Amino acid sequence: MFAVIRTGGKQYKVAKDDKIRVEKIEAKEGDAVEIDVLYAEGGKGAKVTAKVVSHDRDPKVVIFKKKRRQNYRRKKGHKQPRTVLQITDIKAA
Repeated sequence: MFAVIRTGGKQYKVAKDDKIRVEKIEAKEGDAVEIDVLYAEGGKGAKVTAKVVSHDRDPKVVIFKKKRRQNYRRKKGHKQPRTVLQITDIKAA
């Protein structure tokens, strides 16, 4: 059984025991969270629960701006925070 969930403005197709990396969720490691379900194989009203495995960050993205012949250079880096979730249960309605 699978479900399509929405979190952090993105959609993910998940099944039981899948691990996914989503935008940061304010929950402690080991907590159980319930996620919005858009579509489930069993019908409407399904519920998806997941366990927070860890919090980490994406690899650094470097932003570099330059204007030629003006001695203007700016370098900035960014690491997006992520949460790793493990889908523990998908309950049909």
